[in-house]
Amino acid sequence: MFKNIIRVMYIALVCCGAVLSLWGGNAGADSHRVRVLEVKGTIVPVVADYISRGISEAEDNGDMACVIILNTPGGLLDTTEKIVGRIMNARVPVIVYVSPQGAWAASAGTFITVSAHIAAMAPATSIGAAHPVSVGEEMSETAQKKATEYSAAWIASIAEKRGRDPAQVEAAVRESKSFTASQAVESRLVDFMADDLDSLLKQVNGRTVVLADGKEMTLNTEGAVITVSDMTALEKFLHMISHPNIAYILLTLASIGLITEISNPGLIFPGVIGGLCLFLAFYSLGVLNAYWAGLALILLALGLFVTEIFVPAYGILTAGGIASLVIGSFILFSGSDSSMEFDKSLIIYVAIFFALFVGLLVWAAVRGQKRRVTTGQEGMIGHAALVKIALEPQGMVLVEGELWKAILDEGSAPVGAEVVIQRVDNLKLYVTKKK
Repeated sequence: MFKNIIRVMYIALVCCGAVLSLWGGNAGADSHRVRVLEVKGTIVPVVADYISRGISEAEDNGDMACVIILNTPGGLLDTTEKIVGRIMNARVPVIVYVSPQGAWAASAGTFITVSAHIAAMAPATSIGAAHPVSVGEEMSETAQKKATEYSAAWIASIAEKRGRDPAQVEAAVRESKSFTASQAVESRLVDFMADDLDSLLKQVNGRTVVLADGKEMTLNTEGAVITVSDMTALEKFLHMISHPNIAYILLTLASIGLITEISNPGLIFPGVIGGLCLFLAFYSLGVLNAYWAGLALILLALGLFVTEIFVPAYGILTAGGIASLVIGSFILFSGSDSSMEFDKSLIIYVAIFFALFVGLLVWAAVRGQKRRVTTGQEGMIGHAALVKIALEPQGMVLVEGELWKAILDEGSAPVGAEVVIQRVDNLKLYVTKKK
């Protein structure tokens, strides 16, 4: 009897387990998540890493889709190629949503938006102006034509793959044509307009997309659980400094710190800050493909400023340094895209600052050289001494609590008399009577 009870309980537990397993599997099948990434600002390498990481997380976690909320003035072409390639080969549907209202997907943003499985825009947003511009160097007319032809053919092939109008996207590249949200929908650059993320998910619900492996996937985003993947603190910091204005300011701070440390050895703090800013500036300039001839001229200016402090050149080296700084600054990002161009008014402010800064350091150095020595044996010259052993003409004197051998220049001086030190030689003081 007892064995029969155990057998029945065992069968019941097995059945319950099977039912729970089936129920859990159905619950897992019914659950669906949408991963959301937010890209705001210029398109630089750290943004490509962030988007790639977000899509990989969506793939690994079995998310229903990955939404990229985009607001960018453009960015680097090679970085854009990496992002587009990652989106085109994603194993999860990627939706690019140009948002919020007032946002834009200019230049590189146009390529990213067109490459998405589903593209949408919020009202009062814009897209286009994707004519290629080199960052870091000026392109010849032939090179510019080649870049335009390549970009136009590339974006047209992407549009054909996604079922969008190739002629319109080519116009965005060749003619720098821009589109409002409604015009982009009419021109089949994007699929629809959406007021917000909820509206976006409602409109994509039930749509079927084809992934890179040919697999068709029908989106079920009604009531989807939204998971936001933000940039890490490091990614945000690297994104912040990957801008020409910030790179130029970092280079300026590095120059100030290094000049201060070289002119006043041992301060330590300016040297440490200057070194850190210099390495960060090199990272930013490398990311932005800065024109290295411009950087070389700026470093030459730094060398001239330092030399001016130690060599009496009457301002000639400073003038040469200012000229080198200004010329190098103007060509540092010459020919850059409007989204990557730094404020040229900074050059004027920095040039004026360095002229005043170096002038102040030179003035301090000259003043220090003229200042009377107050330490060591040289610092004793001109000081009074008290005779402890009569000077006839040799004896002993007391100076600041120390006894010194002393030689009087003429005559003699009794104990208690005051004499003045004229010079110091071989630990002997040569003195004269105090007048």
